[in-house]
Parts: sequence; C-alpha cells; structure tokens
Amino acid sequence: MLLDVLLVVAGAVAITLLLDLAGLPSPALFGGLLAGLVRALALPAAPRVPAPAGAAGQAVIGVAMGVLVDPDTLRAVAADWLPVLLVTVATLLLSLLAGLTLRLHRDISPVTGAFSMIAGGASGIVVMARELGADARMVAVLQYLRVLLIVLLMPVVATTAYGGTTGTGVVPGDADGPGWLAGLAFTAACAVVGVVAGRLVRLPVAALLGPLVAAAVADLTGLAGGAEVPVPVENAAFLVIGVQVGISFTRDSLRTIGRALPLALGITVALIAACAGLGGLLAAATGAGALDGYLATTPGGLYAVLATARDAGADTTFVLSVQVLRLFVMLFSAPLVARWLRRRRPR
Repeated sequence: MLLDVLLVVAGAVAITLLLDLAGLPSPALFGGLLAGLVRALALPAAPRVPAPAGAAGQAVIGVAMGVLVDPDTLRAVAADWLPVLLVTVATLLLSLLAGLTLRLHRDISPVTGAFSMIAGGASGIVVMARELGADARMVAVLQYLRVLLIVLLMPVVATTAYGGTTGTGVVPGDADGPGWLAGLAFTAACAVVGVVAGRLVRLPVAALLGPLVAAAVADLTGLAGGAEVPVPVENAAFLVIGVQVGISFTRDSLRTIGRALPLALGITVALIAACAGLGGLLAAATGAGALDGYLATTPGGLYAVLATARDAGADTTFVLSVQVLRLFVMLFSAPLVARWLRRRRPR
C-alpha cells in the first residue's frame, strides 16, 4: 500500500512539472488528478487519500485564497460597491442558469451541474464539491475546461477587441515576503484556528472556508505581516486534492464526462461571452476602461487575468477587487446553492 501511494505521488509530481513547463493553469491539481486517474483505471482497489490529508489540503487552499484580500482591494470595491455587487450577483445567476442548462444531460445532477458552471474560484469549488453532494470528477473536468478556455482566449480578446498588449506580468505572490518559515507558521496558524472556529460555528465546508476567513482577517488586520502560503506547500495541497479526485474515477464516469463535454463546451463559451457583456456594463457604470471591465468579469483564471491586466496597462487594483469579491461570493454561496438544489430535487 505504501509503495502504491508513493508511486502515485511520484507520478503526480512528474506530471505537475511537465504541465508547469507547458504553462497550463493549476498544474499541481491537474498533475494529481491525472496521476490518480491513471492509477484508478490501471489496477483495481485504488488507495484512498486519508481524511486528515484531504482536510489539510483544503485548509491550505483556503489560506491561499484568504490572503488575496487586502485594504486596497476593499477600498476599490467600496468606491463602486453597487455596480460591482450587481455584476457579481448577475454572474452568480448566470452560473446557475448555465448549471440548469447543463442538466439537459441526463447523467448530470442539479448540484453537479451548478458546481460545474460556477464562475470563479475553480480550485475552491472542486475542493468542496464532493462534500456538498456533487460529482467531484465532473466538476473538476468542467471547471478547468472553463479556466483553460479563458487562459487561451483572454490574450487574444484583450489584444484584438480591447487594444491591450500581453507579456509576462507580475502577479500576487511574486514579491518577496517575510520568508517561507513565517509563511509556514502563518499557514499552520490560520489553518488550525480556521478549522476549529469553522466547526464550532458549523460553517459549511469548514476545512476550506474557516481558514479562508482566518487568513483574510489576519491579512486585513496586519497580523499576517505580509506572510503567504509557501509555494511548495500550496502546490502540495493542490496535488493532494487532485489525487483525491483522480483516484475516484471509473471507466463509467469517464464515459459519462465524455458524453457531456460537447454540451458543456457550448454552455461554457456562452457563459464566457455573457460575462464579457457584464464587463461592458460594469465599465459603463463605473467609468472604468472597457479592458478593465472585461478583465474584472472574466469568469476564472485569476492569476492569468492579473498578469494580463498588468501587462496591458489596465487598472490591476480594480480588476483584482472585482475578481476577489466574486471569488468570495461564489465560495460562500456554493453551500447555500447546494442545499437549495437538494431541497428542490423531486422525491
């Protein structure tokens, strides 16, 4: 069993490195997913990821998302709070509509359809999908299909439709912080405090959302001191979650996903186009540039969006503020959406 697990991890690391070299989004999550998938299909009785390891992975990802909030982001949201909030709610409603449309496929449940189409926070949505009753395998594939399409199309749209330029930008996490030891201590503290507090108040998906809130509070109050999750620790967390999803695949589940892909692709393209339309409305309402509005409402691929915004001369703070607000809204509304859809399910 131990050798089996080590082989899966080694394969996941190797695939992650290759995907990173190819410049694909979330390489560690995809590397773990592909390695787990290969193991699940190659031999029977695939090993399971221990529950504590899965919870630790969720907690680390929660901390990584929480530190995206800072005072500059909040001030940018506050300046145009009403149009930003309306566009965020409209994006959530579009996501739900897309999820309901995906239910036209007979193999997709309402909860799985909704989670597969939630626009933003792909890694967090994948993490919480199984716990909230969705098919995590379908959700992972369709969420990252959207992210991949965005990453591929965004530079083209930004340059051809909005006159932007692209290159290699600097995204959050590039700047030097207080060091990896401080980052490790910060991550551990937020994870422990967040999970314990989240469970005490019965927060849905406490292992993810509790650390997310704890990290956001620490960052906003200055307790974090600029500390962030060390990159190797964050990658390890994504890898664990990827393996957890990957080893749950079966041949039947792969066939189901394959049958759903054409419909899902069409819905995803429509969702991306609709969000671009919301970006135009946001730009008109706030006085921001058209490129700012487009990048602020792009439904996913946060770090690629910020790199493009920086390189194209867009208002990076404005783009980040809208993106982060939507990420929080999507993650915290997901449990409520899942509960609502389960109640509406015919008995």
